[in-house]
Amino acid sequence: MKGKTLMKSLALGLLVLAFAVTAFAADTIKIPVASPFTGQLASFGEGVKNGAMLKAEEVNAAGGVNGKKVEIVLGDELCDPKEAANVATKFAADSDVSIVVGHLCSSATLAALPIYKDAKLPAISPASTNPTIGKSSPYYFRNVYMDDFQGSFLAKYVKSVKGWEKITIFYETNDYSIGLKDAFIAEAKNQGLKILGTEAYTNETTDFTPQLTKFRAMKPDALFIPGYAPQGTLIVAQAAKLGMKVGFFGADGIDDAMMLENPDAEGLFVTTPFLADNPNASDVTKAFVKGYKAKFGVEPNWFAANTYDAVGMAVEAIKNVGADREKIRGYLAGIDSPGKAYVGVTGPTYFDANGDVIKGAFVKEIKGGKWISSQKQL
Repeated sequence: MKGKTLMKSLALGLLVLAFAVTAFAADTIKIPVASPFTGQLASFGEGVKNGAMLKAEEVNAAGGVNGKKVEIVLGDELCDPKEAANVATKFAADSDVSIVVGHLCSSATLAALPIYKDAKLPAISPASTNPTIGKSSPYYFRNVYMDDFQGSFLAKYVKSVKGWEKITIFYETNDYSIGLKDAFIAEAKNQGLKILGTEAYTNETTDFTPQLTKFRAMKPDALFIPGYAPQGTLIVAQAAKLGMKVGFFGADGIDDAMMLENPDAEGLFVTTPFLADNPNASDVTKAFVKGYKAKFGVEPNWFAANTYDAVGMAVEAIKNVGADREKIRGYLAGIDSPGKAYVGVTGPTYFDANGDVIKGAFVKEIKGGKWISSQKQL
């Protein structure tokens, strides 16, 4: 009898637990966020996580979405295409997931994209800038400019603001870096810039001396690094060690706090979608920066700001049309003009027919060991 009683008690306990789990799931809205939360680019993922969590916390404090709490589910994909595909497959198979915020790196997004497309699962990338993404799926959206714009912007800035004429390019062999390189070279021709040479590296490279030695002999005015900060800071340090007296510049992938730890990076400038110290920022943006600093002790970077807005758009979609994937896709596609824009901390966001946005770029530089807005903007 004791055995039967124990079995009944155990069965009842499991039933109660199952009911509690089901009830919790029914009372929450899952919004997965895919990004590198460990590995070389974990510092990027930190901003993504913080931005997502802060937005969800604010939404929940205000009553949630249609009476339900928002639950942020983190998917660590390391900015690696294989891991990104694994994370995307998991999210796509979860019937409780109606929209994804991610991915960060363009190569990761391009790997995840066909999986979301097949599952008819909409996604908003806060950071992937490769031009081919929007054209590849009607289910992918992004609230960041594209590399063809960013690369062209940099070429114009180098010419009109810096007055440099002779440029060398050191790029990583990934979709993001190659797209930036190609866009920069195309506009450089229009601007009359001379591209003296290009060299490539992988994300596993740590010794850049052979290529930098070639560049030194070319006597460029500046070195363009369209890659990510972990390699970027090594390149700058090793170039300085070789005695290269050149300007250094990059794009938003170099926009990371680790660059501030490198004394040789003084004067380096980058393009970025967001400036925490923008003197012309809206009240909404200023409140976000203040709240972020109060909670995390640092200024928000552009990954945090764009993710905060991406989660905000996901929330608005679910609030308006529910959790149906196809209806959410239709809702986002309908944000297609300035009058229908989602107004967030990064400004008004609306999408073209490919799910892409048109947003401006800012320039910031390292001065005195800090990122500050450049005095001259295009």
